[in-house]
Amino acid sequence: MCEECIKAQGLTKAFHGRTVVHDLSFSVKKGEVFGLLGHNGAGKSTTIEMLLGLKQPDGGKGTVLGLSGAGNRRKLFEKVGVQLQSSAYQSAIRVDEVCEEYASLYREPADYKELLAKFGLLDLQKSPVMKLSGGERQKLSVVLALIGNPEVIFLDELTTGLDVAARREVWRTLKQLKENGVTIFLTTHYMEEAEKLCDRICLIKNGCKLTEGSVAEVVAASPYQNLEEAYLWYMGEEVEA
Repeated sequence: MCEECIKAQGLTKAFHGRTVVHDLSFSVKKGEVFGLLGHNGAGKSTTIEMLLGLKQPDGGKGTVLGLSGAGNRRKLFEKVGVQLQSSAYQSAIRVDEVCEEYASLYREPADYKELLAKFGLLDLQKSPVMKLSGGERQKLSVVLALIGNPEVIFLDELTTGLDVAARREVWRTLKQLKENGVTIFLTTHYMEEAEKLCDRICLIKNGCKLTEGSVAEVVAASPYQNLEEAYLWYMGEEVEA
């Protein structure tokens, strides 16, 4: 696998005359956990979709594992796992059924039962997905993203809406993935999540990059001592005394 797993070069995208991503550039190295941080509507999901070839950029280009998603989507998705905010399931489909559907898409899929066991979901394999708790459903989305034995995994607002206990459980899962050498690209607006998981972060506002670096570097370049206050400062928002 290449040392530079993900690369964005001047990515730009507009919808109905409104630019949602503007000249965005960054790179992610092999084995890193990289966080793209910004408020809702900042362009995070659109950036992922352009990198994966799900949306065509108006300008610039993005590559994952040296491949452009636009022209190599099938080849790329054999190496990449994806969890998107818009994930949806058929009505009443069971956990094992959706796992089998995903496994059928790959030539050499992982054993989904082993993955379910690893993430504490094996006893729920016959349960309808719609009956799972929020935390269980989020863990299932990670299992589905891992069935293809990916080298890189994209996670879009994975823990949004979860309670604190469920969020920390998902964090433990992501740390395990990193220990296994998986490169992780995640979007979040939880600063504690970024501090706990990310090797490097990129802050964006209205689709434009504000800063990039390790959490420590980003905080050190601000007048504050923690990421939450530094984040608000970069965003041009008032920090409470």
